[in-house]
Formats: sequence, C-alpha cells, structure tokens
Amino acid sequence: MQAWMDSMLALLALPQYGLSTLFIASFISATLLPIGSEPALFGLLKLNPDLFWSAVLVATAGNTLGGMLDWWLGYGAHEVADKYHRSRHHMKALDFLERLGPKACLLAWLPIVGDPLCAVAGWLRLPFWPCAGYMLVGKFLRYLLMTAVLLYFFPG
Repeated sequence: MQAWMDSMLALLALPQYGLSTLFIASFISATLLPIGSEPALFGLLKLNPDLFWSAVLVATAGNTLGGMLDWWLGYGAHEVADKYHRSRHHMKALDFLERLGPKACLLAWLPIVGDPLCAVAGWLRLPFWPCAGYMLVGKFLRYLLMTAVLLYFFPG
C-alpha cells in the first residue's frame, strides 16, 4: 500500500507535472468532492512564477469543465430529485435560481454552494452554454483575484 501511495504522490508532484496536475486538481475540486485547487495553483506559482497566466487559465479551464460536469449530473438527476419531498427552503431556492437563470452560475466560484449550484442549474435545465459561460467568467475572476492576492501577501 505504501509503494502505491508513494507512486501516486510522485505522479501528482507539481514540480514534475505542473500544469497537467493543476488541471486535474481544478477539475476534481469543481465536482462535489471537497477538494480545493487553490493550494495546487499557489504552489505551482511559487515554484514557477513565470507561469502565472498559463496557470490561471489552466485552473479556470479545469474548474469550468468540472462545473459543466456538475451541470450534466444535475440535468440527469432531475427525475430522481423530483421524487423527494420539497421543503419551503428548497422551493425558495429553486424559485430564486429560476428567476436569476444562467446568471446564477456566475456564483459557481463560491465555496460550499458553488459546485452544487452548477448541478442545480442542470437540474433546472437552464441553458447549458450560457451557464458554462457564466461559470467560466466567475471562476476566472476568482482564480485571478485569489492568486494575485496570495502572491502579493506571500512574495517569493
């Protein structure tokens, strides 16, 4: 087991694989799994500051594609979710999202609620491409701002 764990850690080592590892970490963190991609992005940029724009764009792409997967999971789960009881809070949240439409996906960058929001957008069958576009903008701004702030407060 230890040898397998060592080989997995070696495979995911940032200095060796860089942007591909960041893409995978960003993609996985956008799913409903509680994994953050920010440490991977920050670590990569501390090791390779010249990759700033490439890293931000790769993290944005991975995280947006993960959000798009959430949308599709929500879309497919629509029938299953209809079988569950609808609480007052549930109905208020759905009403809010339906009124906001695809623009709600701009909030996909938020911790805890952002990724499920993408799934709910799919469940509500909000238009896929506008949702993906808003996810892209929100996630890009998050990575850009978060990375700039971290690099400002923790310079080389």
